[in-house]
Amino acid sequence: MPKNSSVNLVTLGCAKNVVDSEHLLYQLKKNGYQTFHESNKHCPITIINTCGFINDAKQESIETILNYIEAKKQGTIKKLIVMGCLSQRYKDELDKELPEVDHFFGVEDQEDIVNVLNGKYDSNKLYKRTLSTPPHYAYLKIAEGCNRKCSFCSIPFIRGNYKSLPIKKIKKELKYLLEQGVKEVNLIAQDLSFYGYDIYNDYMLPQLTEELSRMNPHWLRLLYTFPANFPAEILPVIRQYPNICNYIDIPIQHISDALLTKMRRGISKKETIHLLEKIRNEIPDITLRTTLLVGHPGETEKDFQQLVDFIKDFQFDRLGVFSYSEEEGTYSAKNFNDDIPESIKNERAEEIMAVQKDISAAKNRAKVGKNTTIVVDYEDNDLYFGRTAADAPEVDNEVLLSKKDNPEIDTGEFYNVKITGASDYDLTATLI
Repeated sequence: MPKNSSVNLVTLGCAKNVVDSEHLLYQLKKNGYQTFHESNKHCPITIINTCGFINDAKQESIETILNYIEAKKQGTIKKLIVMGCLSQRYKDELDKELPEVDHFFGVEDQEDIVNVLNGKYDSNKLYKRTLSTPPHYAYLKIAEGCNRKCSFCSIPFIRGNYKSLPIKKIKKELKYLLEQGVKEVNLIAQDLSFYGYDIYNDYMLPQLTEELSRMNPHWLRLLYTFPANFPAEILPVIRQYPNICNYIDIPIQHISDALLTKMRRGISKKETIHLLEKIRNEIPDITLRTTLLVGHPGETEKDFQQLVDFIKDFQFDRLGVFSYSEEEGTYSAKNFNDDIPESIKNERAEEIMAVQKDISAAKNRAKVGKNTTIVVDYEDNDLYFGRTAADAPEVDNEVLLSKKDNPEIDTGEFYNVKITGASDYDLTATLI
């Protein structure tokens, strides 16, 4: 294809995929391509960055590929490339079943993608990206892969062993992001807790976070910290630096010792509770987000009720839940029968979210009348939509402001507001 062609890159899955797409977009743009991210415009070249983590994600990826195959048949696109987790794991099968796709590439094949499009990959500019997020926030990936042995998870098969990015390179990428106008930086990896151990022989997340904080992003947030071997030294760092959000995402998955053992999480119920209490004791106003997995093989009603009781008792600020999805090749798939009906899995997930809905509503009501700082992400119709430091982009609560009552607002800017109302998951506010 001529280099002045346009490319539309469609990203599915997690924020780590978003970062991969942004790096690829920069390389293509540098080679003269006009680039779009998830555009409705029909470009001659479409690249789909797939997710292959659980069955629902695989299905979404396949359906997206089929939709663009149909567009190719109709002549609205000319070249279709598939990359990412799904094609990393199932390249041979996909190649056989979907011959309409021109190329399949894995998760670390960006140079090959640029080459197949007649471009030259610039390995000296790996810190540069074309942002697909709103310009005021970005995700910063500090590592790739995972060394954990969770029984249900296929990520190590897809992304390989844990590979930390050296601190120097991370700081270089952050410097670039800040120069582009980014104000909020969200640190991501499959597991932040393990950061640095593979290259520095020590858990270096506290030192890394401190060094990044000193580069003065307005907000710095930690996402995806693993509870086992959690680097507790991060807690005084969060307390010390005001621009580090009092927010930790720590997916516990379960609280029953029987399930934690089956899941091979490397941590017990007692140790989990001790860690969570330690975090709250050291940072009383911390926002804790967690993720749970229900319906894993062997989860009894007693195990599940233990989890429900713990959620009611501990009162997480933010919470998400997944139903177990058997992933071929994993320890669980090899050693346990997927013996819980889908209907029971879904009922358990719905019950957890019903409990969390009440918790969230109560926590939100307690904020009415208080003042806080928000960043405004976007506007739509008669409203502005913002977030507090207690809310990560795209997954957490929002703060709504009326355009009529708050006319002097710009997206991407920070404002002091007074909370005037609360619903289950969102707040309303007005400028102070």
